[in-house]
Amino acid sequence: MVRVRDATLLLADGLRLVSRLWHPEGPGPWPVLVMRQPYGRAIASTVTYAHPSWYASHGFLVVVQDVRGRGLSDGRFDGFTQEAADGAATIRWARALEGSNGRVGTYGFSYQGLTQLLNDGGGSTGNISKDTTDEAALPDCLAPAMCGLDERLHWASEGGAHWWALGLGWALQLAAEGCRRRGDEAAWQDIRRSLERGSFTDEGLALLERHDPGGMGLRWLRRDPAGPEGWTIHTAAPALLRRPLLLIGGWHDPHLNGVLDLWQRARSAGGDPRLVIGAWSHLDWNGGLDNELLAFFRRHLQDSAATAPAATVAPTVAPIRLQCAATGTWHSLTLPEATSAAAAEPIGWSLHSRGLAAIRWDEGELLKAAAPSGRGQVVLVHDPWRPVPGRGGHLGPVPGPVERADLDRRTDVACFTTAPLEAPLRLLGIFRLRLRVHADQPSFDLCAALSEVGPDGRSVRQLCTGAARFGPGAMAAEAHRCLALQPLATLVAAGQRLRLSLAAAAWPQIAVNPGDGTLPAGGSGSGHRVISLTLNLEDSHLSLEPLIRAN
Repeated sequence: MVRVRDATLLLADGLRLVSRLWHPEGPGPWPVLVMRQPYGRAIASTVTYAHPSWYASHGFLVVVQDVRGRGLSDGRFDGFTQEAADGAATIRWARALEGSNGRVGTYGFSYQGLTQLLNDGGGSTGNISKDTTDEAALPDCLAPAMCGLDERLHWASEGGAHWWALGLGWALQLAAEGCRRRGDEAAWQDIRRSLERGSFTDEGLALLERHDPGGMGLRWLRRDPAGPEGWTIHTAAPALLRRPLLLIGGWHDPHLNGVLDLWQRARSAGGDPRLVIGAWSHLDWNGGLDNELLAFFRRHLQDSAATAPAATVAPTVAPIRLQCAATGTWHSLTLPEATSAAAAEPIGWSLHSRGLAAIRWDEGELLKAAAPSGRGQVVLVHDPWRPVPGRGGHLGPVPGPVERADLDRRTDVACFTTAPLEAPLRLLGIFRLRLRVHADQPSFDLCAALSEVGPDGRSVRQLCTGAARFGPGAMAAEAHRCLALQPLATLVAAGQRLRLSLAAAAWPQIAVNPGDGTLPAGGSGSGHRVISLTLNLEDSHLSLEPLIRAN
């Protein structure tokens, strides 16, 4: 039996935050699990987690809170900027709830992941001392998933290009909740229809300007992601990062680099974080991680584990667990094993073509090379009337591995393929491309996909993608360009080939570049220019860099 009730936290400014509580059977006391989110407390992120009643049935008092300006909570919703003070107040309140044993853990993914780390009870980030740290305001352990601290690099863009479809879709979802709270049914329906039809990628900016002109999502989309000016990088107090931390990411999730950054920050702060990365997208965790979360919270919060002698507590699991995207097998690593793997001999390839890599999908070559080399030149012509589609990967509406043989057959996609592998090849890390490119317009995009090609050459399974935007002005001159792909862990079987595919668009994953140096803001328009890219393959290099680096 699990009891359910709503409870209200009265903040210092007089506003009320409403939470739903799930109580276990019995008198308690119980440890508390807190999730703070903007989507309605009754949903409780059940798209990825077990229902709160499941955690309550295992001895936890679960609190899911509507953040300020969402659900039934008072105030105006202003995105992440509002969460640090409210988060600290919520943790203090949760410790004192009737039935609480005084210990609090936090969990949640995406927005709910970052709310765990935004907490102004951690004191000054420059010189932490007991006098400036409010221990009661900090959770005893945290399990943030699929989030990061840098709004530009971990939430809104990569390589200087906005995450167009994802960013618009999320901003419109938040805007629709504002319409619902105001009772504006017509505006809510406008947004819903646009999302269902898929027309939001072209008309989404106008919808946001009408229905959520002050929203966080619109602010991001209006801001140039080419540099850090004007963007917010949030701070997680070192005192918080030193708490027991379980960081969760997915190979097909856009926030994975944010999770890896958090892992490095926690290590630098003196913490000992655990890291779990599955072959998951943002919303599909293939069965979830609830049993592992339950074990983590039991160890750090429940009386029997938290007060028991060390010898009687179940041993901890390896601090790093990674799932192979190809086989589904989980691999556990200690930190020394991870850093020794990072120090192993690097893997790399150079690009070669006799000029037909964009005409014939089997002409361009990827040749193994420890240092930059390469040979030849390839010209790509980007026609804005028929931009190359983006598909799958970490930015697609349907993310993950996808078949892309039809895309590689396009004459505005250049393909470079290895010989058949003589032995299975395990790939773990971040692919980076270094290539000299000249454009005939002030601005251009370079979009990459890494795939495995079947022995018959007809099956092309995309593994990961990346994009970068260059310009305007002098950037059109020939220069070395660098592009990072999404991190991955996979196994490519013997007999398969690896392929790198390059294009000048990935619509609607990123907006179509007009070529004139202005900030792209949607699909193709009548003013968009044809862009010719000349790929000079000399000194080209595709390298696989370590996922984990020693501090």
